[in-house]
Amino acid sequence: MLLTKWGKELDKSNPLPEYPRPQFVRDSYMSLNGVWQLNFCKKESGVSGDAYDIAVPFSPECPLSGVGRGLEKDEYLLYKRRFTLPDGFNKGRTIIHFGAVDQSARIMLNGCEVFSHEGGYTPFEFEITEFLTDGENEICVRCEDVCEDNEYSRGKQRTKRGGIWYSPQSGIWQSVWLESVPEKYIKSVRITPDFDKEQVRFDFDGTDDVNIRIYDCEELIADTNEHTIKIPDFKPWSPESPFLYDVVFTSGKDRVKSYFGMRKFSTGTDENGVPRLFLNNKPYFHNGLLDQGYYPDGYLTPPSNAAMEYDVKTVKELGFNMLRKHIKIEPLLWYHYCDKYGIIVWQDMVNGGGNYGLEVSVLPFIGIKIDDTKHEKFHRTNKAAMELYYKELDEMLGTLYNCPCIAMWVPFNEGWGQFDSAKAYEHIKAYDGTRTVDSASGWHDMGVTDVISKHIYFTPIRVKQSDKPYLLTEFGGLSTRVSGHTFNDKMFGYKLYKNCDKLTKAYKKLFDKVIIPQIADGLSATVYTQVTDVEDELNGLMTYDREVIKVNAETVKEINERVKL
Repeated sequence: MLLTKWGKELDKSNPLPEYPRPQFVRDSYMSLNGVWQLNFCKKESGVSGDAYDIAVPFSPECPLSGVGRGLEKDEYLLYKRRFTLPDGFNKGRTIIHFGAVDQSARIMLNGCEVFSHEGGYTPFEFEITEFLTDGENEICVRCEDVCEDNEYSRGKQRTKRGGIWYSPQSGIWQSVWLESVPEKYIKSVRITPDFDKEQVRFDFDGTDDVNIRIYDCEELIADTNEHTIKIPDFKPWSPESPFLYDVVFTSGKDRVKSYFGMRKFSTGTDENGVPRLFLNNKPYFHNGLLDQGYYPDGYLTPPSNAAMEYDVKTVKELGFNMLRKHIKIEPLLWYHYCDKYGIIVWQDMVNGGGNYGLEVSVLPFIGIKIDDTKHEKFHRTNKAAMELYYKELDEMLGTLYNCPCIAMWVPFNEGWGQFDSAKAYEHIKAYDGTRTVDSASGWHDMGVTDVISKHIYFTPIRVKQSDKPYLLTEFGGLSTRVSGHTFNDKMFGYKLYKNCDKLTKAYKKLFDKVIIPQIADGLSATVYTQVTDVEDELNGLMTYDREVIKVNAETVKEINERVKL
């Protein structure tokens, strides 16, 4: 069993205890992470089978859960936990939050069904005030997960894992927590910086009667009930200077802390007429890595928040300025670390659909593009699953809208369950016109997108200028095995090397001979595969347990000094 250093130190009675939502903070907080009771039950009979103590929020399949057993397709999970609210906790309304539950969840409180949710990667919340009793309360969560069988979002999970597909998991995999609010409270806020007009706008749900105080470090620079606020001579957010303004919202007895960054993401042409990505109205090269966000001991769930912070800080210290969050929606603290340390994020939507075929494995490599309005060609025919895609898409956009770091939305990747990408592009732009969109990362581009997006692992990389910025959105994947730091004995990679020294030399040659010379020709962004090894994939810059950086760090830093416009 491969464990991270954080997993070895895990306190199963109090895992991931930090406040989980730094973009919208209240003083009221009670974590429900820790030991729950878990039963595997038969769907048809409801008969309870195997029973375990499980460390929530780790899925039963992963080592840190203490269970180590997978969910069969004729079973569902039944979680139970008892809790008592501290004296004075309830300020009028009590709300429960679930960071993510894979795939479908029904929640009961004190014997009453109170909420249900479908979609395994997005957070949800609901009020439970009327269902609470004095003293001890019991919460039950029933989860069903059939992975790829229902065409719902499943990410990189596959029942039969291997290669680029990872171990399936199920159930609760992000934090569960309680907060209490007054009878009248701020449900949410949408923060929109306007770089060109030197202002920021706040749109509230729940009430419009909100006082806003903005702080530049400790200095109060605005105190108003106006929702659009001028900030003359503001400090821009960028990877080189990730300045964040603190803000406090007050409405009656409700008080919320947040933050924002003044930045602008767009496209344009440079002084030579070459299409580029722009940051704050200037051409800016996005130099990043593909980031799966998996761990050998927690799978999708980080073993601690410090583990997430370590990944972001290490990427920054190596000289990269961007991460493409690949086919996963992270806990909100991960995005906070990117905001704080100055890492631009491209955010993928999680894929679904049926079993993938020639549209993924063969046709793109011989230059055949498929019309994604022909749903059967992409094995995307379940109407309920397609409707759920848009529900989850909106949940993702709403959850992450206020994160300054996010520059780009990626609704589809490599044709995995792709459908109607032009419609998805228009949908995203209507929801959020402040960011760019890569409609079909890799291939099967229908032409309705902000960028040219290419995945090139096997053929020569040749940049061809177009009317849109040319992005190399996946490449590299150079691999080597570090003994004692692998998930198993298998090895997947696009080019294999005997040791870390040879890997470093190959990495340097790739950038010196292929990547850097083509920046002047129009190459505007790179996404090297990838941050860490993941299961069979041994193409990370770090090992899966984060113990070894597999390339020479100084060499990578020197290269990254030259990967820019």
